[in-house]
Amino acid sequence: MSWSIDKQVTYIEPEQITTPIRYVLRMIYRDHEAVFGEQPNIKVFDANDSVEYEQQTDVQEDQIHHIRILLMEEIANDPLLPREPEMFVHRIGAQGVLDIVGRDELGIIYGLLHYSRYVLGVDPFWFWAELAPVRREQVYIAELPYVSQPFAVRYRGWFVNDEVCLIGWTDVYPPGEDVWQPVFEALLRCGGNMVIPGTDLPREGIHHRLAVDMGLWVTHHHAEPLGAEMFARAFPELTPSYEQYPQQFEQLWRQAIERQQDEKIVWVLSFRGQGDKPFWEDDPQFDTPSSRGTVISNVLRKQYEMIADVVQQPVCCIALYGELAELYRDGHLQLPDGVIKIWADNGYGKMVSRRHGNHNVRVSALPQVDDHGPHGIYYHVTFHDLQASNHLTMFPSSSALMNRELDDVLQAGADRYWLINCGNILQHLPFLDLIAAKWQTGYIDATKQQEQWIHRLYPQIDDDLHRQIVALYQQYAQCTIVYGPHEDDRAGEELYHHVGRRLIGHWMKQQHIGDRGLYWLTGHLPFPAQLKMIQSLMEKALPRWQQLQTDTAQVAAQLQPIDAQRLYRQFGVQVQLHESGCRGLLLLCAAYRDYRSGEHARAFVQISQALWAYEQGQQALDLAAQGRWQNFYRADWLTNIRNTLEHVDALRRYVRIMDDGPDLFTWYKQYLMPETEKHIYLENTHRNPLADDELAHRLKEYLDAQIQQIKYK
Repeated sequence: MSWSIDKQVTYIEPEQITTPIRYVLRMIYRDHEAVFGEQPNIKVFDANDSVEYEQQTDVQEDQIHHIRILLMEEIANDPLLPREPEMFVHRIGAQGVLDIVGRDELGIIYGLLHYSRYVLGVDPFWFWAELAPVRREQVYIAELPYVSQPFAVRYRGWFVNDEVCLIGWTDVYPPGEDVWQPVFEALLRCGGNMVIPGTDLPREGIHHRLAVDMGLWVTHHHAEPLGAEMFARAFPELTPSYEQYPQQFEQLWRQAIERQQDEKIVWVLSFRGQGDKPFWEDDPQFDTPSSRGTVISNVLRKQYEMIADVVQQPVCCIALYGELAELYRDGHLQLPDGVIKIWADNGYGKMVSRRHGNHNVRVSALPQVDDHGPHGIYYHVTFHDLQASNHLTMFPSSSALMNRELDDVLQAGADRYWLINCGNILQHLPFLDLIAAKWQTGYIDATKQQEQWIHRLYPQIDDDLHRQIVALYQQYAQCTIVYGPHEDDRAGEELYHHVGRRLIGHWMKQQHIGDRGLYWLTGHLPFPAQLKMIQSLMEKALPRWQQLQTDTAQVAAQLQPIDAQRLYRQFGVQVQLHESGCRGLLLLCAAYRDYRSGEHARAFVQISQALWAYEQGQQALDLAAQGRWQNFYRADWLTNIRNTLEHVDALRRYVRIMDDGPDLFTWYKQYLMPETEKHIYLENTHRNPLADDELAHRLKEYLDAQIQQIKYK
C-alpha cells in the first residue's frame, strides 16, 4: 500500500545526537520547509518509549504522523535490520511511525538523505543545478519497508582539486562554510563517504574540520603523506632529505597523526619530493630503482607503524602514481600488508599511465590478476595538465567510455577505494552523477543514466525536448577535438589556451625550429608545420562546435526562461568556450601563415579577430556568473582566458610595431587614407594613430573588399 506524509509530520530526533547527524537533520528540515512551505515539527526521542518492532498488519489509515531516527543498536527486535556498514532501513511500525534506522552514523545520514531524495523529491545536485524541490501538500511512499543495499565501493569520494573557482567565489581566504557546505552536502547526497577537502589550503581554514563534522572520512593528497605539513614549508632552511633529516620528517608525520587520530581518516602513505615530484630530485644520491625503492619502502613501513601505534585498525592506502607505479611494477617497492593500492587514470579517463610532457608510454594502470590485496583508483572527471585537459568544461569523451573504464576497474577488483577528481563541481555534474550511480550499484547503463540526468534537470519538458537535450549532450562528445590515435585523445578547453600561449611565445622569439613543448601534439615538426597541423585540427572541429552552438540556441528558444538559463549555465557556456577558443586558435595559426608570407597587415587583422574570439569566451563566463554564481569564474587562473587575451594582445602590438611603426601611421596611409590626401598631407598635422581595434576593423573591411574585387575580375 501507499503511505503519505504532509507538513504536519513530526520528526523525532535521537536523544544523543552527534555533530554529523545534526548537520544532516538541518538539511532534512530545510528540505521539508522547501517542499511543504512550513518549518517541521520536531521532538526529542523519549528513552522510555519502546522501539520494539511490531509490523502493523491491521492498517486503518495510510498517514505517517511521525518520522523517528534510530541507530540499529537502539532496536531490540527487527528482522529487516542490515548488518553491513553504512546501510539503513525505512520501515513502518505501529501508530503510523516511519522509522529510519541506520546501521551506524553514516547509515542514518544515508537513510535520511534517501528520504529527502525519494520522498521529498530533493535532487542530490539541487544546489549546483539550481533545482528547487517542487512545492506539495502531500507526498507518497510506495516502497515500504525499504532496505538499502551495500555500496559497490567501500571508500568513495571526491578530491576537490584545482578548486580556483571555489576560491574565487568568495572574498574570504581560505573559503568558509558557505563554500564548502554545498560541496560536502552534494557528496553525501551522492552516497560519497570520503573527501580530500581542497588542495594545499591553509590549515586554519574550515575545510578539514567541516568535512569531519559532516560525517565524511578524510584522506590526503599523495604529495602530503598522512596529511602532514610539507617539509620545505616547516624547515625551509634544511635540504628535504630523509636520509639527512629523518627526525624532522617523522616529527611532521607524528604531529599529523596526533592531530587526526580521533577522526575518520583513510591514511595516505607516501614519500615524494617537495612540490609533488620524485624525492630523488631533491636527493640525487639515490640514482638506481633499487635504492629508490628501498628508501620509499622503509618510509612507508615507518609511517604505517607510527599510525598503528596510535590508531586501532587504521585504514591505509598508497597512490601508485607516477614513479611509484613503475617501482612497484618492477618489484622495487614493498608495501605493508592490507594497504590499499591506488591506481590512477591518465587524466583523460583511460586507466593507463599519464603523459608527462612529450613522453606517453600508456602502461596499463590496473592491478594484475595475481596482485592480491585491496585496490582502488584515483580517477579524473576533470584535469589540469597545461596541455589539452578540461577544467572549465566537461569530460571531453563520452559517458560510454567512462562507464567502460570503470567496469574494467570493478572487474579488476579495484573496488575498495574510489577517489574522483571533481574540480569545482559545477562544470562536471553529469559525470559526477554517473560515477555516483556506479559506486552505489556497480554496473549501470550509461545511456539510460544520461537520459535520467536530463529528466532530473528538466522535469517539466515534453518528450521531444527531452530527446533534443539528450542529443546535445551526445553531440558534445563527438565535437571535442581528436588530437591523437587513441579513443581518449580528446581535448578539453585548455588546449586552445595553453597551446595558443605557447605558440605566441615561440612566434615572438622569431624561431622557426619546432616548439618542443608542442611535440606531444604535433610530433617533431618545424614551427610552421606545427601551426599548419594545429590549424587543420581547428578547421575540422570548428564547424562541429558552431553547429552545436546553433542547435543549443534553438533548443533554448523552446524552453521556459528558467530552463533556458539552466541549459546555458550547465551546457551552453561550455559549448561557447569550445567554439570561441577553437576559432581563436585557428585564427592565430592563419595569422602566422600571413605573417610568414609578408602580409603583416593581414596578420594583424587575423590576430585581432583571434582576440575578439577569445574575448567571447570570457564574456560567456561573465554571463554565466550571475545570481548565486557571481564571482564564480573570477579566479580562472588555470585555463586563464584573461592570460590568453593578454598574450594575443601583446602579439598584435608586436606585429603592428614591426611593420606599422614607429609612428603607427604606415598602414593607415597605405591602405586607408584617401588617394587625394596621400601625397599632400603635412607630417606635423596628421591625426592621432588609430587604436588597435579600430584599425583592425577598418583594415579588415578594406582587405575583404580587395579580396572581393579579385574574385570578380
